[in-house]
Amino acid sequence: MHTGKYVFAQLSSFISRYEFQKCVDRYRGHYRIKALSCWDQYLAMSFGQLTSRSSLRDIVTCLNSQLSKAYNLGFRSAIARSTLAKANENRDWRIYRDFAQILIAKARKLYIKDKEFCFDLENNLYALDASTIDLCLSVFPWAPFRKTKAGIKLHTVIDLRGNIPTFIHLTDAKVHDVNVLDIIRLEPGAFYIMDRGYLDFSRLHEIHLTSAFFIIRAKKNTKLQRLYSNPVDKSTNVRCDQVVRLMGYHAKKHYPENFRRIKYYDEETSRYYVFLTNSMTADAKTIVDLYKCRWQVELFFKWIKQHLKIKVFWGQSSNAVHTQIWIAVCTYVSVAIIKKTMKIPQSLNEILQILSVSAFDKSPLISLFMDGSLQKQPSDDSQAALELGF
Repeated sequence: MHTGKYVFAQLSSFISRYEFQKCVDRYRGHYRIKALSCWDQYLAMSFGQLTSRSSLRDIVTCLNSQLSKAYNLGFRSAIARSTLAKANENRDWRIYRDFAQILIAKARKLYIKDKEFCFDLENNLYALDASTIDLCLSVFPWAPFRKTKAGIKLHTVIDLRGNIPTFIHLTDAKVHDVNVLDIIRLEPGAFYIMDRGYLDFSRLHEIHLTSAFFIIRAKKNTKLQRLYSNPVDKSTNVRCDQVVRLMGYHAKKHYPENFRRIKYYDEETSRYYVFLTNSMTADAKTIVDLYKCRWQVELFFKWIKQHLKIKVFWGQSSNAVHTQIWIAVCTYVSVAIIKKTMKIPQSLNEILQILSVSAFDKSPLISLFMDGSLQKQPSDDSQAALELGF
């Protein structure tokens, strides 16, 4: 049997402690702290995210039941639930936000020329979306949404090369999705793929003026004037490719340029879809296929919501919620880095599921993802993990 590091410790070894400590020092994370360093707080919360724990008590019970292994897992000492809860309530959540940005920058360098990406394009490709996380108003009064409930909204931009979140912004649930376009730093030449909730022609014109491109679904009440039609291959289910402009005096002031309208028939749903884009040279079918990639951002939201245990957050203050979300993002991006560094063929979701039941295993990390590598009889460490509910 392999006698090296535990899987969870192997995962942590991919993280730069030096970069993490710089984030801690920036916000004085260790000021007047006597127990539970920011690193131990991060490890405990990341452990909870990775193994789908349901509460802080659940995290602490699991870790302390394996106290003899705590040091080898990376923890300096036993963790008390009250200490961990206090850390989440009081330590600046921006520590983990900044560290997430460091991990995101590292991941993007690894995926910038991802050979697994199916589009032969030099442009950066981003998908935008937002997801509302419902909260109980009596427990989270700082995030009012409706008369009877609270909520926060997670605005995200995903880099489709590697499905890495490059921009995350938390707001009240009452903030409309389209407002996030005002604060995104646009990249010239990049494609931004959005659902029709972001259809605001004045903001789309700002994207056009920065020499970036947008792909967005049209609304039924969008009034357009056709100028001319491009030839299309109807065998690709593209029904028309038109150059159009907006009708109406005020609409033309919002977006005075010409753009394209592409109509597509989806055989699976037996529905027609209309897309708008300011890219005048890309193939119509390519535009349609790029829009289909927007579902990657939905997968990210699905993972976040599954692993955040949002029905019962691990803290009630705004600081605790932000801390939990940003550490979840760090965990997600760390796994993306491991996938590319170790050339693991499985998808991110598959990797996360395998790791969730292997935290106390001592197998080499790469062996977990090789065909036939999982033993029929688990080791003693794996059996202990299974008994704890992994």
